[in-house]
Amino acid sequence: MKRSEKTVLAVASGGGHWEQLMLLRTTLDRYKVRYASTDDGVTAHHGVNAAETLPDCNQNRPVRSLWCALVALWIVLKIRPDTVLSTGAAPGFFCIFWGRLLGAKTLWIDSVANGEDLSMCGKLSKTFAHECLTQWENLAADPQPKYRGSVL
Repeated sequence: MKRSEKTVLAVASGGGHWEQLMLLRTTLDRYKVRYASTDDGVTAHHGVNAAETLPDCNQNRPVRSLWCALVALWIVLKIRPDTVLSTGAAPGFFCIFWGRLLGAKTLWIDSVANGEDLSMCGKLSKTFAHECLTQWENLAADPQPKYRGSVL
């Protein structure tokens, strides 16, 4: 299979978000992929040696979230991806946000852990991402999020 010259920035927080992103890795192999996460340990564990690092943040830490948003902007400016993909959480959303503003295609895949409702960043991504996907058929809506199956 020929490798595309398109650059994908694939972003996920550590833990389950990262594990779900890694399940997409074989699909992403056809692109030039740059990874970013909040946890250097999980990236190294999966053999991703040149990952960008984002500060972890959430809605309860607004100053930390602002710092994360600025680091996300720096990463997107540095990589200039054609596509930004995230499986969550807030650091991934910030990369989606900046990527969209700078002309990248954007894809948010909400965590499979969110079976009752979309995550807060998933709800934001319905507005900001070109495509927002849920892994639960009962959460699909028109126009977003769409359901196309689960990565697990």
